Amino acid sequence: MASFSPLLFLISLLALLFAKCRAIPCSSQTFKNNRRYDYCTDFPILHWTYNASNCSLSVAFLAAPSKPGGWVAWAINPNGTKMPGAQALVAHTVDDGTPTVNTYNVISYTSIVPGKLSFDVWDISAEFSYGFLIIFATVKVPEEVDTVNQIWQVGPGINQTTGLLQKHELLPMNLATYGFLSLVPTGTHNTRGDG
Repeated sequence: MASFSPLLFLISLLALLFAKCRAIPCSSQTFKNNRRYDYCTDFPILHWTYNASNCSLSVAFLAAPSKPGGWVAWAINPNGTKMPGAQALVAHTVDDGTPTVNTYNVISYTSIVPGKLSFDVWDISAEFSYGFLIIFATVKVPEEVDTVNQIWQVGPGINQTTGLLQKHELLPMNLATYGFLSLVPTGTHNTRGDG
């Protein structure tokens, strides 16, 4: 009889989660209201269009919460590459199952404050589809930049007493959820087929 290996179990679980996230290539994903984006990546699952005329970035970020009733977040950090300083959009479902998005200022690892972001954001909404929470938004980015620092994350839920986010896991996959986003990239999926 085989013995239980916690490490093997964890590796298997992570592989299943990763496979779930990568099951549908971003280039074949569609959205309600016929929303379309110029580019997409499969990890993180992000669709975006950069409008140079008004320095705006329209995004659709998809992720499965770490637990039922959990949250997903996508953020830009205008001053750093990791979590502290990030300006976050966080989606979760409310009691009746309706998805909602709130904005958070991530001051430090221990201070995550709901409130206005340091840049303009509009057209914010969320959907829940096939186990994924989807954040839709348009954000203002600085002029004359070609990349932004992005951070993404998933968490277990919202504290019902305080309304604050419950902390995400500190597994390696949770600690590697940041990177640069090229506003007009090469080598990614162009969902419109013109580049």
